[in-house]
Parts: sequence; C-alpha cells; structure tokens
Amino acid sequence: MKSLPYFSRGEVIRGFGRGSKELGIPTANFPDSVVDNLPADIGTGIYYGWACVGNGDVYKMVMSIGWNPYYKNTKKSMETHVIHTFKEDFYGEILSVVLVGYIRPERTYNSLEALIAAINNDIEEAKMTLELPEHLKLKDDNFFTSALSPSSALPPTSASTSQTILNGH
Repeated sequence: MKSLPYFSRGEVIRGFGRGSKELGIPTANFPDSVVDNLPADIGTGIYYGWACVGNGDVYKMVMSIGWNPYYKNTKKSMETHVIHTFKEDFYGEILSVVLVGYIRPERTYNSLEALIAAINNDIEEAKMTLELPEHLKLKDDNFFTSALSPSSALPPTSASTSQTILNGH
C-alpha cells in the first residue's frame, strides 16, 4: 500500500449507532466525502494508526474501512475507534487520523461475541505495533498540530507525500 501513511481529516458524523451500544467499542465515523476520496490502494480491512479530536491529544486508533460484513452494510464506511476513553461524544468535531498500517481484511463472524473478540485482538495488535519507533514518530507529525489552526484550509507542511483530505474535500 504505497499510500501509507495516509493522512485524513473530516467532521465526525453519526454512524450506525452500533459501536457503543452493541459492541461496547465506540467509533467515530467520517462522512461519505472522506470515504469516497480514499486512494485506490487502500482497500477494505482493519488498519491501525494515530488519531486526534480537534486540538486534543494524539491517541492510538484502529479503523475499519469497508462494508462490515457482519452487519451487511450497503455503504462503505470509515469507522475509527480511538483507544482512549472520552467523557462525551464528539459529533461535529474534526477528527484527524494517520493510517499507519494494515492489520487484516474485513470478514464476517458467526456471532457478535466473535466479532467483539476480533476487534479486541485488533486493538491489542495496534497498541503493540504502534510502539515501534517508525510508528511512534508519526504521533508527533505536524499534521496533528495544524488540525484547527487558521491555515487549516492548506495541506499541512509534512515530510510525507501522502494525500491529505481536509474536511472531506
């Protein structure tokens, strides 16, 4: 995947309402405009990386990109689970993410419990893998500090050549 690391930013929208309620694993969802602009080589599956809400701290994250076969979605989505406990929802906030690496393809499961176990395994893998020095350096990328600055309409000045989507455009 030559597009990794991939820097993306957009407004958090309401998703399917399953992450917190059914799975106990809350997710932040990007609008279609962000999903539709993914590079072709970033296929469906589970990814890991870094995420920042607004001008907040940068945390580890896992992201599902695809149709969530267990739920048989008809619309492709990008659902980010930030590995941090937030006190409240952050719909309408700007979420900045860096996709760093790929964990596995998306697949269906025989039970909700099996799906939850797989997601928890993905979270543990992301926690460990993001500790590697080559991944830790992206946590401090100036992409995150430029998230909501007055010049946020411009791409961040980063050494990365990855495409940046700002506010879904």
